[in-house]
Amino acid sequence: MIVTPRYGHGALSDVMPSVLGALGVAGEHDRLDLGVDGIRKACVLLVDGLGYEQLVANPTAAPFLSRYTGRSWTAGFPSTTATSLGSIGTGLPAGEHGVVGYLMALPGFDRPMNPLKWQLHGQADHGHQQKVNMLTAAVPEEIQPRATVFERAAADGITVSRVAPSYQKDSGLTRAVLRGGDFRTVVSAGDLVAEARSALISDDRTLVYAYYADLDLTGHVRGPRSAAWAFELSQVDRIAEGIANELPRDAALIVTADHGMVQVDGHVDIDASPALREGVRMIAGEPRARHVFADAGSEADVLAAWSDLDGYLAVSRGDAIERGWFGPIVTDAVAERIGDVVAVSLGPGALVRRGAEPMQSKLLGHHGSLTSAEMLVPAIVVSHAP
Repeated sequence: MIVTPRYGHGALSDVMPSVLGALGVAGEHDRLDLGVDGIRKACVLLVDGLGYEQLVANPTAAPFLSRYTGRSWTAGFPSTTATSLGSIGTGLPAGEHGVVGYLMALPGFDRPMNPLKWQLHGQADHGHQQKVNMLTAAVPEEIQPRATVFERAAADGITVSRVAPSYQKDSGLTRAVLRGGDFRTVVSAGDLVAEARSALISDDRTLVYAYYADLDLTGHVRGPRSAAWAFELSQVDRIAEGIANELPRDAALIVTADHGMVQVDGHVDIDASPALREGVRMIAGEPRARHVFADAGSEADVLAAWSDLDGYLAVSRGDAIERGWFGPIVTDAVAERIGDVVAVSLGPGALVRRGAEPMQSKLLGHHGSLTSAEMLVPAIVVSHAP
């Protein structure tokens, strides 16, 4: 069953605007009924890869978080980290913030860009080519020029802190969609709790964004059904409980995620399929949600070939936009980054590329599609609201 994003009233893009509304930022309102109006301080803990269904299935591993699993929000589409962090940081769906996938096409480049690394995928694979500096070739603040939620909060007098690993501090993705406020580098789970607490009490009105990555990494490598994933979930539970126990008065903790995950069973290797490559000039996205760019005049043939895949849904760019997958508004600039064909997995399979993406093709856990396991994320609110 397809789960479409609940933009405007129950999606990840609504979380930070709702928090700003609860903090009294002018022009913002609580779209999600968080129940924390009047708070002076808020911490949003983003746990990479913490799907709602996976959390509900593991109550013993997460006794603290399991007390609060009464409802969920949806990720946007595609249900992947770069897109979701764009929605967290801007309060917008991908159709407006423009980060439309794990690998995305930009006009003027013959290979897709990886927004997490802000680099062209597979660049300099010919020895004579010089590596392209995408921070100057595709300036992050120009790719996504609208004010982030952190910039909007700071403009209202709120002290903003982002608590995350050092590699994110000056990354292209951070500059594009997570810029604004102070950046506090963390080196461990315990350090994340300590820095979040310190940031919360640093001023009278504070907004803290904290990010934890290791659950997603474990799920990709070992699978979300593995013992390793459950043990890592226990670590996440301790982090959330640690921050909750340190909440000052008039404060709230919101715990959510960028996507869930599925353990794949079965692959289609695009690189080994002449039918899927015929008329195709570029492939972006990831194994559960692909952007397919066709040669001029080949769009209908490419859609027909990809529509023949059993267990997958392939639609045209116009159809994906009309269905609202990328949000109610898709700007012209963003539309160019969406494939002529968008193909998603509705079953347990994945559209891998063993030639072009050898490491990713070996992973057990994947996400990006519109299934409930990938789309639903926790909607956990712990508060000392006035």
